[in-house]
Amino acid sequence: MQILADENIPLVDAFFGAFGPIRRQPGRGIDRAALGDSEVLLVRSVTDVSRELLRDSVVRFVGTCTIGTDHLDLDYFNEAGIAWASAPGCNARGVVDYVLGSLLALAEHHGVSLRERCYGVVGAGQVGGRLLDVLRGLGWRVLVCDPPRQALEGGDYVDLPTILRECDAISLHTPLTREGAWPTHHLIGREQLAALRPGAWLINAARGAVVDNTALSDILQRRADLDAVLDVWEGEPLADPQLAALCRLATPHIAGYSLDGKLRGTAQIHGAFCEWLGVAAEVSLDALLPAPWLTQLALQADADSEWALATLCRAVYDPRRDDADFRRSLHGDPSSRRGAFDALRKHYPLRREIDGLRVTLDGEAGELARWVRALGCTLD
Repeated sequence: MQILADENIPLVDAFFGAFGPIRRQPGRGIDRAALGDSEVLLVRSVTDVSRELLRDSVVRFVGTCTIGTDHLDLDYFNEAGIAWASAPGCNARGVVDYVLGSLLALAEHHGVSLRERCYGVVGAGQVGGRLLDVLRGLGWRVLVCDPPRQALEGGDYVDLPTILRECDAISLHTPLTREGAWPTHHLIGREQLAALRPGAWLINAARGAVVDNTALSDILQRRADLDAVLDVWEGEPLADPQLAALCRLATPHIAGYSLDGKLRGTAQIHGAFCEWLGVAAEVSLDALLPAPWLTQLALQADADSEWALATLCRAVYDPRRDDADFRRSLHGDPSSRRGAFDALRKHYPLRREIDGLRVTLDGEAGELARWVRALGCTLD
């Protein structure tokens, strides 16, 4: 069985080598010629797996190591009898860590307390749901907007205007859709941006086109009170350098780029592939995932909770490093910026997830213990 894989998918040999020869290709370079006689195609979000790409090919299975599927032509897959799998939730924890790190950076810049703000989560799926669990576990006030889930489940949801009006920090975690009852393309447009409350923070780690980038650039130039954190961009890999300069943090679509998340994505599509073949999955992620460099921290139980939160999160990941690297890449002509965007992703440094930490508290447990548990860390 011939397998074609994006060159940036980790551990492809370990998970898929037993099923046939593997060829690797840059994700943006996967075209009809590259497919050749491949029966299995393994991709990331940078590859548009369309009807035009797959027509007259012998591809029988497509696996994407991503949560989102907006780059897959699922209607054509069903029509052509092509099996497919995605990796829901694979990088959710990494994105949560990114959002927490961004909130900490914003709070430090403005000299404000995170516990005193109101948070809005737009999209309560794999990523947004995990973020909700953490924020609520910290005891912070959180509002959530998810019309599809509200229609299905009912429950304690609010509409988008309420989020915009009441929330000091808004984090977007929707898929990118252009059709249906609740399309998310330019969900945050000029009208919504104008409705942001004074001093609001907007974080987009979902898909670039969920926010109208031109409108965001315009309002950030007019309203110095607003802050934006963007990990995703319209027109990727060509991010708008003017918009990036206006953002408090700007990064090259790496929010979910923890090692754990990447390997989890490969493992999930491997499991789905084995199920499709009707064979047992004999490769274990646990056996392949290396131990983190940092495994344990000790804190005094009477330590300030916000200081401890920042210390724990930044010991594992601080998005300000990615922001600095990305800003250095935003010079030069469009071709060089495109290449730099992909290079930063391809050569991304090793990063683990915050919930892999074990934390020891010396003294009587109180609020800090609750916060440590809310982060997902093991409390000794």
